[in-house]
Amino acid sequence: MPEDFSGDASAIKGVPPRVLAIYAHPDDAEVSCGATLTKWRAGGSTVRLVVATRGEKGTQDPSVSPEELAKTRQDEMRAADEHLGIEGRVLLGYGDGEIENSPRLREQLVRLIRKEKPTVVMCPDPTAVFFGSDYFNHRDHRELGWAVMDSVSPASGSPHYFPACGPAHQVRTVYMSGTMNPDIVIDVSGYIKPKVAAIASHVSQIGSDTSGLESQVAARAQEIGRPAGFGFGECFRILRISHGRS
Repeated sequence: MPEDFSGDASAIKGVPPRVLAIYAHPDDAEVSCGATLTKWRAGGSTVRLVVATRGEKGTQDPSVSPEELAKTRQDEMRAADEHLGIEGRVLLGYGDGEIENSPRLREQLVRLIRKEKPTVVMCPDPTAVFFGSDYFNHRDHRELGWAVMDSVSPASGSPHYFPACGPAHQVRTVYMSGTMNPDIVIDVSGYIKPKVAAIASHVSQIGSDTSGLESQVAARAQEIGRPAGFGFGECFRILRISHGRS
């Protein structure tokens, strides 16, 4: 699974010109594709990040106020963005566990896609459900993944879907993370430290003791990169869309 980018003829040095990364929770992009986003941003990509939920239920402590946690997580996102080199995020404001692949959500996503005109869209793989025998994929990831896919094709590329959202734009390439069927590995050697720093910004989720975080993240990235001959890697399932269909 070599590194590859063939979504647009104007890509420079394997870097997509415009990237729209759409994820469910405040820390999902950092964990799923933080090093890739940092690499592409450093290579000249315009990167926009969309977060669907407030993250207000992301705690095991019943004494924590959901409203205060949502505010805390916004601060954590701002801190993470500095490490990723991203200039802010679009926050859709859904409650944790409340994402539905609904016309309302698809309209919001189509509006963003047509506004940003991305070469590449990144999102969770909605077909990934069971990971071994002790974990299954969060409902928000699955629902958002399907909503993104439905928004990419046919909706954003077809003018009669959500016509008030602007002129049609056909996304050509989708990178799906958190997948059971990866077919592309991005060489992220040199970009692990920013990813670790971005993840570490989410103190409400991982705690203040991050002493073992870098070794954990690095070990996983080495495992992914090794078969492709890379020191460190992030893997995705890639979908290339030739044209929209109804």
